[in-house]
This record gives sequence, C-alpha cells and structure tokens, in this order.
Amino acid sequence: MTDPLAALNATLGIDVQTLAARGLTPFAEATMLVVAERNAAGREFELTPAAAAAWQAMRDAAADDGVTLLLVSAFRSIARQHEIVAAKLARGQRLDDILQVSAAPGFSEHHTGRAVDICTPDSPALEEVFELTPAFAWLQANAARFGFVLSFPRGNACGYLYEPWHWCYQQETA
Repeated sequence: MTDPLAALNATLGIDVQTLAARGLTPFAEATMLVVAERNAAGREFELTPAAAAAWQAMRDAAADDGVTLLLVSAFRSIARQHEIVAAKLARGQRLDDILQVSAAPGFSEHHTGRAVDICTPDSPALEEVFELTPAFAWLQANAARFGFVLSFPRGNACGYLYEPWHWCYQQETA
C-alpha cells in the first residue's frame, strides 16, 4: 500500500525518508478550525479553537502593552502547501533551497492549525528584520504565557532558516 503523503511529496521530487533524516515528522491536518481573526482586507485566518483563543488573548495583551501583532498566516492545508512548493519549483527555485524556507506538504506546523506567522506595522512581513522590532521583543518575553513558542530559532535542528515571525501554540489538549 502506498503512503499518500509520500506519494504527494514524490510529485514534487521530495523523498520523505530524506525529511525523516532531518528529524522532521509529518503533522496531521487540523479538522476543527475557527476564524481566529479577519484582517482589514477581510481575509480570514483559521486556527484550532484553543490556538485561536490563545492567539486572541496574546494579541490583546500585546495591544494593552502598546504592541501591535498582526497575522500574516495561520492554518494552511496540505494541498495549499503542495501548491506553494510546486509554484516555487515552477519559478526555477532549487528544491534544497525551498526546503530551507518552506516545509514539505504534510510537514508544516501550519497544517496543525496551531502555527501563526506574525508581523507588525513597523516591519516588512516574513523578514528576519522582524527580530529587531518591539513586537518580537514582546513575543520573546510573553508568548510562552499564552502557550506559543518560537519554532525555528537560529541553528534549529529542523534545518529551516531562522524565522522570528513563526510561532506555534503548544498547549493543545488531545
């Protein structure tokens, strides 16, 4: 019997055994999602109910401290992750380079409905310079109180480039 995740990744030239060698494991796709936030343009960001509540509490606490946290990305399906990687390949990017910044389908924390990419008005989205903002300093000091951890610090064991904007809610109950 063929593993559907392995077959899906094979269409992109990704060998899941290579991912396992990096210490990566697949994540189940969330089945229960709620709208955690709508941005000014009306885009909806979905998370699991617990992660959504934690995000909202964290965002509000930051605002109370004068810090604005904005969502750039939240839940992303395995199919959407496949589209993202496929589009990068179609633009001529090397697979090894892609897999330093984008997870293979099925291996992204975004599939769990617990991961968020965060920005702030005074910094470009999804750029390392986010680490120099008051928002990042606030997250470092306070995110753990709300169950969020920085997933990919410098030199992380997963082999991803440093992502100061990517935080994952870890206090999910089964």
